[in-house]
Amino acid sequence: MSKDNHDGDALPKEDADALSEEEQEELLQEVERRRSHQGLAAAIVALIGITFSAFQMWVAARSYRFGATFPVVGEIEIASLQPLQVNAIHVTFALLLAFLLFPASKGDGFVARRLGAIESATRERFGSDHSLTQGIERLGDGVRWAVVDPSLRRITPLDIALIGLSLLPVYYVVTDYSEIRQMATFGIGAGSPFHEIFPLIEPLVMGLAAVGVPIDEWSGAFLLGALGILLVLEATRRTLGTLLMALIALFIVYARWGYFVPSDSVIGALAIQPDNWGNIVYNLWYITEAGIMSTPVSVSVRFIYIFILFGAFLEMSGAGKWFIDLAYSLTGTRKGGPAKASVVSSGFMGMLSGSSIANTVTTGAFTIPLMKRSGYSPSFSGAVESSASSGGQILPPVMGAAAFLIVEFTGTSYSTVIVAATLPAIAFFFGMWVMVHFEAVRGGIGGLPRAELPDGRSKFRTGWFYLVPLVLLVYFLVIARFSINRAGWYTIVAVVALISVVAAYNERTRLPLLGTITALYLAQVAALASYGVGLGGAIQALAGLESAADPYSIGDAAATAASDLGLIAILVGLVFILAQSRPDAPLLELDESVDEFARQSATRVGRPSLAENTGYRFGSFVLKSMDSGARTATTVVIAVAAAGVVPGVISISGLGPNLAALINTVSGGSILILLVLTGIASIIFGMGMPTTAMYIILVAMLGGPIEDLGIWIVAAHLFILYFGLMADVTPPVAVAAFAGAGVAKADELKTATIAFLLSLNKILVPFAFVFSPGILLVREVNGEWGLVGWSDVTDVSFFASEVAVPILGLFLGVYALGVTIIGHQYSSVDAARRGLYAVASILLMVPEIPLLVCEGLLSLAGLSVGLTGFSMTFPLRVVGLAMLVTLSYRNNARLTGADSEPSPPTAGDA
Repeated sequence: MSKDNHDGDALPKEDADALSEEEQEELLQEVERRRSHQGLAAAIVALIGITFSAFQMWVAARSYRFGATFPVVGEIEIASLQPLQVNAIHVTFALLLAFLLFPASKGDGFVARRLGAIESATRERFGSDHSLTQGIERLGDGVRWAVVDPSLRRITPLDIALIGLSLLPVYYVVTDYSEIRQMATFGIGAGSPFHEIFPLIEPLVMGLAAVGVPIDEWSGAFLLGALGILLVLEATRRTLGTLLMALIALFIVYARWGYFVPSDSVIGALAIQPDNWGNIVYNLWYITEAGIMSTPVSVSVRFIYIFILFGAFLEMSGAGKWFIDLAYSLTGTRKGGPAKASVVSSGFMGMLSGSSIANTVTTGAFTIPLMKRSGYSPSFSGAVESSASSGGQILPPVMGAAAFLIVEFTGTSYSTVIVAATLPAIAFFFGMWVMVHFEAVRGGIGGLPRAELPDGRSKFRTGWFYLVPLVLLVYFLVIARFSINRAGWYTIVAVVALISVVAAYNERTRLPLLGTITALYLAQVAALASYGVGLGGAIQALAGLESAADPYSIGDAAATAASDLGLIAILVGLVFILAQSRPDAPLLELDESVDEFARQSATRVGRPSLAENTGYRFGSFVLKSMDSGARTATTVVIAVAAAGVVPGVISISGLGPNLAALINTVSGGSILILLVLTGIASIIFGMGMPTTAMYIILVAMLGGPIEDLGIWIVAAHLFILYFGLMADVTPPVAVAAFAGAGVAKADELKTATIAFLLSLNKILVPFAFVFSPGILLVREVNGEWGLVGWSDVTDVSFFASEVAVPILGLFLGVYALGVTIIGHQYSSVDAARRGLYAVASILLMVPEIPLLVCEGLLSLAGLSVGLTGFSMTFPLRVVGLAMLVTLSYRNNARLTGADSEPSPPTAGDA
């Protein structure tokens, strides 16, 4: 079994403030309102989640063709699906899990309270014994039984009904695709009647027709499309809240009745052409160019899910805990070391998970108690964790799901996107590091004793292999230039292969294990070089069962065999695991949730001892990773499906140009005003909403106007992403900060306020790279944007003015902003000097802001002057640098005996 305190190499767990696995789950339930099933219900949810992951892994590995190749018989094709069919299956899996994992109501919402008040009012008016009172109470009991789940542990009849209904639209899309294709010509009304699609319900349909509901005359395609849209709205309400559901519903209503907007009114630009429900349903459900099944869901099918799954496999392998331990071993003894380790480890894990809330709770369960023990206040500890966790989604190479959405929406290569995103992300985490350091200096907070921390060398020696999948991921995407889904698939195989080898590895097996893998790899190379087929095909060719192909060259054979190395390692590892009666796996330290999954499942089958078996633990690791990935992806898939309605409505209604004109009118053509409005809108839309949904909606509404101002398209999209992430730590919603407060057992509003201030870099940094795209390491030449190359570096005048100076100003400005927020550098900084540090920060990072304000004021006086050239921004940066140096020198000079005495850690002063 995995031992967290094995040989003293793990972080101490005796802290009373540390959260147990059960407490983490309870906190996540409270924040996300997610159920925790037991028994049969848990098994059903896990089975659906594992099936969902298996489906997506097949799509990543083999695309949309489903079949298998057998010896002698050859390839047998089961099905070859179209993009719409795959997207529909993808969304349906998410609907099933959403209805199982999230309740319709806990009985504490506005509607539930109003309905509950009817019972009280009736009882007071007529008495408890009155027949009307008893009837209403029985009706209330029935509704609660059918709908309400206050304990977050049971599946209600309503959930079962919605699950059954969710299967109807996808059945039609998969089985009657030829009819759907004809709708483009004949319209949705030409579809088969509902009872012809589902003959079993013909009696019900005819019964309804007999009582005046002519459902038999309606197009089944229309009814099923409308049903699918309503199910997505309900799943959105459950998983993401009423606000997003209402916003999406409002856009659908607008698509139908937006033509009532008076064209001669102030908002006349929002007037659209009349449309009917049939056309709206068709465009929102049955095409991949717009609506629910459009680009966002396609990106989820091809890219997002597979990388969420990769993150789940990596986390369940124990990499997350290993990385946290390693970060603490490197920084834990330094001044403010626990908080610095939290910044590093939380950024890493947030990059993989893409969920600010989940990462704050799971990683924070380790980091926050240690920060509190070292001397940070509970509020500051929770704020650091939530701010760093939300910032992980801007950190390459994964960036949560954002990198792949940007790639798809902008048409930019993946390598260009992650290179462009690197320096701004580093600047943000550098700012976090600076602020936790200044807080430590102010409060006299040191590190933890070395005896309480893992040994760095030992930790790295026993877990360096966790870095291999990340290295391979970058290699596959940037150097080998694999497609994103193919790279994701190979990286998952690499994780499973590593764990299978680690599970089989011990002192007795290491030489034969590694030797067998090497021998099989060389045999595969020889087979490809000799027969043009793999080892299995070569054996069949020798037996006369299959003909040989053209042989590969040695180099090509080695490269091709390398793609099979993961599968070879998995098979060999499993053979060695099963061949040992009591296999010992000293390097295998899986995540605690995997071992808990193994214990529970082994107990259910009546063999508790199986939980100690290495082979059983390996199987539990694979299944738990697939289940965890599906659960994490559910909210993301629902979010992108719902958010796809917004660009769909904008597209089919022709609203786009009018909306852009309205936004430009409101901004007055000012790039600064437009950026400020975009940032505010991103924060507002992002409150309580997943980053992916916020990003899709904001890009559909505001992306065009920003790009029209000449900003590089990737910079515009990153700008929206940065501001949207601020919503996770912006009061009054601040879901990630509230989760951090729950772990830290601190005041929620105070924690959220500090987290917001610690994240202010996410506001100034995007302004910096929009006005100075050299920070993104790109250059515009003849209207085309591209990464800075060696020739650009040797162009000294360009590189110095457009790249080097803005980057230096960015990091110095982030440093000055850290002093401003914390109010301490070498010694305390009073309010007036904090204001001067803030001015220096703005002048260093974004001198264009004051210059554009001056331009606006001059334009009001009738003067049109351009002030944002290098000849103006450089002197302002020099002024900012001079201010920072002078202020820092004087602050250091004030470091007297009185000033140097550590003050209590009053993080609220931030």
